[in-house]
Amino acid sequence: MTTEYTEITVKDDGPVAVIHLDRPEKLNALTEAFWPQMRDALARLEASGTTRAVVLTGAGDKAFSAGGDIAGFGELDGTAAKRAFQAACLRTFAAIEESPLPVIAAVNGYAFGGGCELALACDLVLASERAAFAMPESGIGLVPGFGVLRGPAVMGRHWTKWMVLAGERLDAATAERVGLVQKVTPHDALLDEAVAVGERIARAAPLAVRVGKAMINRGVDRGETGYSLEAVTMLQETADTAEGIAAFTEKRPPRFEGR
Repeated sequence: MTTEYTEITVKDDGPVAVIHLDRPEKLNALTEAFWPQMRDALARLEASGTTRAVVLTGAGDKAFSAGGDIAGFGELDGTAAKRAFQAACLRTFAAIEESPLPVIAAVNGYAFGGGCELALACDLVLASERAAFAMPESGIGLVPGFGVLRGPAVMGRHWTKWMVLAGERLDAATAERVGLVQKVTPHDALLDEAVAVGERIARAAPLAVRVGKAMINRGVDRGETGYSLEAVTMLQETADTAEGIAAFTEKRPPRFEGR
């Protein structure tokens, strides 16, 4: 794949393509530009005719993705822009879930906020022993719009509430125990292990893999995303979210007032 992206890099010289979230200096934080680029890369791999599986990982040694670019949230101007941004995020998560290609997350460090949600959207999750998972959006007055939808199906309602409401961070071993992660590996072996899983999938019958993924996902309710879209857009408009973003950027505790 020769397409130039600013937020990701794609290596697809075999049956298993590897996509790196590529802002290591910012812990691979997800900007507004990431979401369409991820969808475009996935669509191109699906159309290639040679890719049989995709591994998604983070560049650098610290983070899969530390989540959304919070300063960027504060720059969204008006309800329409906020709704459009949230819709773009949800479309990207859906593109991963609905892709005919299995997508394997290789979580090499922090997977916070949108990074954790990306892992939830993937079909399989391998994690470095150094990995950590969190959905701490309530700390800035928001909720993870996709995580609240998919977390209960992946790891149960109570563990999702533990993460979303209490902001609890899970280490790799705990994430494996609750079903968010399927395998924990030594840090330096993670990418090789994830590619090996992709290669095992690539040796299977492509149509069987495609149908198997679709059948396993058959209970996924896309109608629920409409509620998430409106609920998160509403939260983005509140004074508490404005305060949460300001507090985050100013590195101080927020003062929430419930409005």
